[in-house]
Amino acid sequence: MEDILNRKQIIDSVRQWVETMVIGLNLCPFAKDELVNKRIRFTVSEATTEEDLLIDLQTELALLGSNEAIETTLLIHPQVLRGFYDYNQFLNVVDGLLMETGLEGVFQIASFHPDYQFGGTEPGDAENYTNKPPYPILHLLRETSLERAIASYPDAGKIPERNITLMKEMGAEKLKALLQTCFKQRKQPGDV
Repeated sequence: MEDILNRKQIIDSVRQWVETMVIGLNLCPFAKDELVNKRIRFTVSEATTEEDLLIDLQTELALLGSNEAIETTLLIHPQVLRGFYDYNQFLNVVDGLLMETGLEGVFQIASFHPDYQFGGTEPGDAENYTNKPPYPILHLLRETSLERAIASYPDAGKIPERNITLMKEMGAEKLKALLQTCFKQRKQPGDV
């Protein structure tokens, strides 16, 4: 029972991050429709090793490939790759997996980590908050859906620049506080 509650709390935190930061700050203009239409799969990996996480990733890629009702998957992995350097190095393995399995160009994996740091920035810089969720995440995306969304959005290439400007305007302290609200347990219907 405790494991189920932890999984639920982890998913709730990440869902809150998507609602508050990703959609609320319009960091990804494509996310709202998918969340509203329940086409985002939130799943928690129990992996404690990189090898186990790679197996879970392969399973999720297969599920995404076989189930058109799922548009995108957030594979949350709270027990492995907690350090950003290790996480960042693992992304090379992920890219290799996509190439080996012939899924490069079919799926794309976006990276999100609580300690995310863009090259040329300091760890506490505000712009890093565009990619800082409550837990490490591998975000599985359909390449064709992403291309379609980008083609239909005016000035899609300016989204990262706009996000960085917004993060700097808000400031790291405000963003850190906003991210912390994602860990507060959500009230359920009937809660007082």
